Amino acid sequence: MGTMPSLWVRVWIVSMGSLLLLAGTAVAEEAEVPAEPGHKLFEPDPRLADEKPTWGAIDTTGQGIVLFDDKDMGQVALSAYALVRYIDQRPADQTFVDHLGNERDVDTRRDIQFHRAMIHLKGWFYTPKFRYQITVWTVMSTDQTTLYGFLGYQFNKWFNLYGGINTPGGSRSVMGSHPLWLANDRVMADEFFRGSFTGTLWANGEVLPGLWYHVALSNNLSQLGITASQLTRDMGTGYGMWWMPTTHEFGPLGSYGDWEWHETLATRFGFSHIRSRENRQELENNNPENTQVRLADSLLLFNTGSLAPGVTVEEADWESLSIDAGIKYKGIFLQAEYYRRQLDNFVADGLVPVRKIVDDGFYVQGAFFPIKQKLELYGVTSWVFGDEDAGFGESREYIIGANYYPARTRKLRVNAQIIDVKKSPVSSTFGFYVGGQTGTTYSVAASLLF
Repeated sequence: MGTMPSLWVRVWIVSMGSLLLLAGTAVAEEAEVPAEPGHKLFEPDPRLADEKPTWGAIDTTGQGIVLFDDKDMGQVALSAYALVRYIDQRPADQTFVDHLGNERDVDTRRDIQFHRAMIHLKGWFYTPKFRYQITVWTVMSTDQTTLYGFLGYQFNKWFNLYGGINTPGGSRSVMGSHPLWLANDRVMADEFFRGSFTGTLWANGEVLPGLWYHVALSNNLSQLGITASQLTRDMGTGYGMWWMPTTHEFGPLGSYGDWEWHETLATRFGFSHIRSRENRQELENNNPENTQVRLADSLLLFNTGSLAPGVTVEEADWESLSIDAGIKYKGIFLQAEYYRRQLDNFVADGLVPVRKIVDDGFYVQGAFFPIKQKLELYGVTSWVFGDEDAGFGESREYIIGANYYPARTRKLRVNAQIIDVKKSPVSSTFGFYVGGQTGTTYSVAASLLF
């Protein structure tokens, strides 16, 4: 990591100092001003039915404003999420060398965006057991808008069946916790190894207190932005479990960070396994939630020349496993996740030098509140270990960041963070990373959820 320009040191110090000053001012104001019942927008409406069984769906559990409510006909609730973000990836001009020895440009960014907006309509129809959700999702950074949703029937707490757009699994972050993470987007290793969202038939349930399962049959790893005619007849599968033995919960949506301030130690242990036959047609998918099949040097597997000069891979198998563990206690949060991914069964228009590629990685995230439910500080490291036998190396990152919560809720916040990254294997305008980057990324964001 090079020497940080003095201007950016001053900017960062001023930003962090402002967060601390705002947090201290807010604490003083709370001591002087009586609490007012004026935060209903950020609190669950009591008319919203308990949706805990939908964990693992792209849902907005516990949020929303009820627009229509009839005990015989059903319920319609409106929920929304919005994010404004500034990002600066440095150094501005740089190159990297891929595993085949080719020098490539790194396309860094510095911009301010109304980055993301999501509007959800959800509820139940004629019986509270029949659930639906319809979502409009737009990402200004990619100039794209997507409409998706799901339908489901909650038979009982042990078995719930859904169909629509969801994830087969692959990491803890895709299992319904968005956007309640430490930052507004995923860390590097998580983004590299996770599954994405696609047409899925899935079931979940709580088989014992605090013990949940998820099984899924899916079209592929990521379908958003792909037409049905582009899909093959291959189907993907996913399954996983998570166990919360001490408190039988891990915060709303299984959130990251302990804003809720657990007085009893909360624990969560889980795993997820996914398998999918992927094909080159998916390169046409530029949707921000698409987990493109990338190699450990950030090259797209299905791009011509990714494994051998002039050779194009047409199909490949993806199989991955993740194992995670986390704790929460009195504002302290600690979580780690390990990943392994194997790519094999390549079909190409020429000879490729490998039969399989096995990559490993992990992250560790920790956070605490120096000012309870006002100021949160966190640190992260994540690593991706590319398959050395296939010619790949390792990537790593270190992150420091802060969240300031101006209201008595975690659903309105300002986030600031610095990422020190080396050889990023991830590349997207949606997240924090660009392929091949070695350097520093600064970001400041404000977000709202109701």
